[in-house]
Amino acid sequence: MERSVNADPFQRSDSSDRWTWWRNWLGFWFLGLCNNFGYVVMLSAAHDILRKQESGNSTLTASATLAVDFQVRNNSNASRYDCNPVSTAAVLLADILPSLSVKLAAPFVIHAVPYGFRVMICVVMTATSFLLVAFSSAVWMSILGVIFASFSSGLGELSFLALSTFFSRDVLGGWGSGTGGAGVAGALLYSALTQAGLSPRITLLTMLVVPFSMILSYFCLLVFPTRLSHWKPSMNDCLVSCSEERERLIEGADEGREEEQEKPEAVTPEPLSLTEKRDIIRSLLKFMFPLGLVYFAEYFINQGLMELLYFPNFFLSHAEQYRWYQTLYQLGVLVSRSSLCCVKIRKLWLLALLQILNAVLLLFAVGYQFLPSAWLVFVIILYEGLLGGAAYVNTFFFISKEAKDRQREFSMSTASVGDSFGIALAALVAFPVHRYFCSL
Repeated sequence: MERSVNADPFQRSDSSDRWTWWRNWLGFWFLGLCNNFGYVVMLSAAHDILRKQESGNSTLTASATLAVDFQVRNNSNASRYDCNPVSTAAVLLADILPSLSVKLAAPFVIHAVPYGFRVMICVVMTATSFLLVAFSSAVWMSILGVIFASFSSGLGELSFLALSTFFSRDVLGGWGSGTGGAGVAGALLYSALTQAGLSPRITLLTMLVVPFSMILSYFCLLVFPTRLSHWKPSMNDCLVSCSEERERLIEGADEGREEEQEKPEAVTPEPLSLTEKRDIIRSLLKFMFPLGLVYFAEYFINQGLMELLYFPNFFLSHAEQYRWYQTLYQLGVLVSRSSLCCVKIRKLWLLALLQILNAVLLLFAVGYQFLPSAWLVFVIILYEGLLGGAAYVNTFFFISKEAKDRQREFSMSTASVGDSFGIALAALVAFPVHRYFCSL
C-alpha cells in the first residue's frame, strides 16, 4: 500500500510517541468540535430565533425589520405548513456566506497570518456570536451574531485543515470526528436544554465555554513540530522541509543514510505562484464538485424542507420536531465522519447522487404529504447525515493523500470552499421553495 510522507510521522513503537500521536489526534478532535459548534447551534436555533423575532419585533423600525417585512404579509399560521414569515434559510445564508467569502479569499493571503493569531480571532468571533444572539432584540442582531459564527467557522476550517498537513494524516480522522461531534453536541445540547425548560438565551450563554476550550486544545494539547511557530507566518519551505525530514524517518533506508544526513539542507523552494495555485485548483475540482453537490442537496433538505416536514398530530411540537431533525442529521454526520479508520470511499460522485435522490424524495414528500409519520422522516434524515459526513471526511483524506508535499497545505485549505459553495447555493434555492409552499 502506498505510504505518503505524512502518513505516520510518529513511530508508535515507543510509548512517548504513542502518547504524542494520541494528543495530536485528540487535539484535532477538540478543535473540530469547538470550530463547528457555534455554526451547528445557530442552525439548531434558527427556528427559535425567527419565532422570537416574529412575536417580539412588532414595534421595530423599518431598517431593523427589513428581513421580516419582506414576507410579513404571509401569516405564519395561515399555511398548512405552519411556516415562519422568514425561512430558516435566512439563518443559513447568514451562517454560510461569510464563511464562503473567507474560504474564497483566504487561501491566497492567509499564509501571512500565523496560526496562533487565527485561533484567537476564531475564539473572539465565536464568543461574540453567542452573546449577540443571546441578547438580540431584533432580527438584524440575531443575523449579525450568526455572521460572526460563520466567519469564525470558515476561518477555522481552512486553517485547521491546512495545519493538519504538519502532522500525521491520522489527525484528519480526529478532525472529521470532532466536527461530527460538534453537530451532535450542539444540536443535542440545544434541543435537550431548551426542552428541559431553559430559555434559548440561557442555553446560548452556557455555551460560551466552547470557544475558550479551543484555546486549551490548540495551545495545550497539540504537540507541534519544532519548525512551526504559533506567532510567525507559515511558509511552504517549512512544510517541505518537515516533510522531507519525515520521509527520511519513515523510509528508514540504510543505504546512504549517513551520506544523506551529511548533506546540507535542500534548497528552499519558492512559494507557490498564482499559476501554480490556479493549476492546483483545477486539479481539485474532481473533489470539490461532488462535495459541493452533496452539501447542496443536504442543506436544501435541512434549511429548505425540514421546517416544512411538519406533522401536527405528532407528540412533538413543530419547533421540537425541527430540533430533533437537526439532532438526528448531526448524529449521522458524527458516525460517518468517525468512520475513516474503518472504511474509505473513493467514489464521491456516488455519494452525491444518493444525496440528490434524498432531496428529491423529501421535496415530493413536502408537496404531496405522503409520508405517514415523523418517524420515517427521522430515519431518512439520519441516512442523509451519514452520506454528508462520509463525503466530507473522504474528500479531504484523498486530497491529503494525493497532493504533493509542497501543495498540500494550499490544497487542503482551498478545497474547503466546495461544501460552503454548495450550502450557499442551497440557501438561495430554499428561499423560493419556502415561499411557494407557505403560500399554499
